[in-house]
Amino acid sequence: MANLAKITLSTSRDIPFNKLVLSQANVRRIKAGLSIEELAEDIALRTLLQSLTVRPILDGDGNETGLFEVPVGGRRYRALELLVKQKRLARTAPVPCVIRTDGLAAEDSLAENVQRAPLHPLDQFRAFQTLREAGFGDEDIAARFFVTPVVVKQRLRLVAVSPKLLDLYAEDQLTLDQLMAFSVTTDHARQEQVWEGLVRAYNREPYYIRKLLTEGAVRAADKRARFVGIEAYEAAGGVVQHDLFQNDDGGWLQDPALLDRLVAEKLAAEAETVRAEGWKWIEIAPEFPYGHANKLRPLNGDPLPLTEAEQADLDSLQAEYSRLVETYAGADEVPDEVDLRLSEIGTALAAFENRPLSFDPAEIVRAGAFVSIDGDGNLRVDHGYVRPEDEPVADPVPVPDAEGSVSVQAGTIPLAVGATSVTADPSEEEDGLKPLPDRLITELTAHRTLALRDALGRAPDVAFQAVLHALCLRAFYRHGAESCLEIEAKSATFAAQAPGLADTASAKAIDARHQNWLGQLPADPADLWDALTGFDGDSQAALFAHCASLTVNAIHDPWNRRPRGLSHADRLAQAVGLDMAAAGWVPTVDTYLSRVTKARILEAVREAKGEDSAQLIDHLRKPDMAREAERLLAGSGWLPEILRPVPEPGPESVQEPPVDLPDYLTQAAE
Repeated sequence: MANLAKITLSTSRDIPFNKLVLSQANVRRIKAGLSIEELAEDIALRTLLQSLTVRPILDGDGNETGLFEVPVGGRRYRALELLVKQKRLARTAPVPCVIRTDGLAAEDSLAENVQRAPLHPLDQFRAFQTLREAGFGDEDIAARFFVTPVVVKQRLRLVAVSPKLLDLYAEDQLTLDQLMAFSVTTDHARQEQVWEGLVRAYNREPYYIRKLLTEGAVRAADKRARFVGIEAYEAAGGVVQHDLFQNDDGGWLQDPALLDRLVAEKLAAEAETVRAEGWKWIEIAPEFPYGHANKLRPLNGDPLPLTEAEQADLDSLQAEYSRLVETYAGADEVPDEVDLRLSEIGTALAAFENRPLSFDPAEIVRAGAFVSIDGDGNLRVDHGYVRPEDEPVADPVPVPDAEGSVSVQAGTIPLAVGATSVTADPSEEEDGLKPLPDRLITELTAHRTLALRDALGRAPDVAFQAVLHALCLRAFYRHGAESCLEIEAKSATFAAQAPGLADTASAKAIDARHQNWLGQLPADPADLWDALTGFDGDSQAALFAHCASLTVNAIHDPWNRRPRGLSHADRLAQAVGLDMAAAGWVPTVDTYLSRVTKARILEAVREAKGEDSAQLIDHLRKPDMAREAERLLAGSGWLPEILRPVPEPGPESVQEPPVDLPDYLTQAAE
């Protein structure tokens, strides 16, 4: 060791810039990293932090000329040259240089670039944190290092991850994408807990890490969050966590219990305003199941009258709308500003059509309202529903006993339609007139019923209206006049339903159609027949279709184990051209994928995207497979078999009718 030669370092000195010349031996030919302009600004801010390496330029006799070439530090030389051109640096300004004479210039340039160790990203993140702790703001740091403030925030978020995970990242046991996923929360304990669970797991994909870290949190896009408002939630001490590295739809609310409390408080406050209107009862919930009011009688309300100012606004909007439509009726293209204005007018006119309703005070005292949140996070108040126990008691009806005397029973319905009063008049008794015996009334009305059946069977138009009348009584009224047609229009309830069913496009369309008809029908069911008679054929047909649609029950019962053939529901779907994809159903983790086997998930992806896509997720655990399948199936229109349109049956698929059918029905089926 004592015999090792001592190393002598190259000499260094300041050389005027105008004595330096860029060498052609510099191996860096491809420009990368910071631009010359940004490097010049950095030098202007901090001066030159690294010397240039130069070699003397010799003449033909080998003597120094006083000039020096720069084989190492070419970008720094160009940045200094730019500062000189901008007159921000003197041409004769001294430049710190290391003077080399041994070896080759190209060797120096290559060694300088090859031996340079790039800065680990974590060191950069920590340097940004040091600057923040020194009092620099995000804008200042961004300006000094020529990045955006968003980049500064991202790097500071990364360095705020658990130190244990940062050490793993420094040792390359954690990728940058995984580290970004862990930054979705600032809870170090939770970060470490999730990582410990992933150590022995196969799936460590960033999306899965984000999923685990946000379990239990509520998305800002949730209707409850929109109802309360992020500002109110944060003012109450709630924390919203954001993902700075990808779109997070507003982030995640970390305290669901606080959010639910705020929702309940706000709904209760809104309910008090509704209660002040005089309703007998108010039910409150963030969401009611679809069909919750089926067994209640809805009240018919009248829209509140317009004030003079509102009527003037309505007339003005309608006139403007008509003028614009007429002006651009023949145009090939409508200007964007006109199209926007038409949309604004349409929204304003819709608000006039959906005005609040006024109800009879006598009905309000026995009816109630439901207070909830709609799918967009707005308050939803459904007024005017009467419970069966709150219906007014029917007037007593006289009923004769076996001896012909009369007793009174509350709510009793007459024995037969069209029967006359059975109250005996003393003067009639003296003349020998007595009430008809019950048996005779029954026999006479049996004759009348049979004759009525025959007559109705020969009058299809009246039969159609009679059935429509019976359906309307069931769909729109809960008491009052009855139909002599023994047609029971049932409406299935949805005992098991996914959250948000009431906010689907189908549910909204049905409710809007129902409310539209409700506004056209009389309040008293006794007036219904005359009202239906006044409808034209198209209106009757449309109302009939709506009433019939409310009776559809295509729910598959779990106890029904029969093989699924071409059922009546399938034939009905064929007839109306039902397309569940067009109706808005999509396969998600919640609606389908998490509730079926891995084989069915792979089958779905294979059918929609092909074998290659199925193989990409074949190795994943079921939760991860379901999440990836949801992403792959998005927008594909794929449907499980039970929801797919049923193909039209071919001749070979026509089933033979049962052998016990009468001959004429068998012939009709064939």
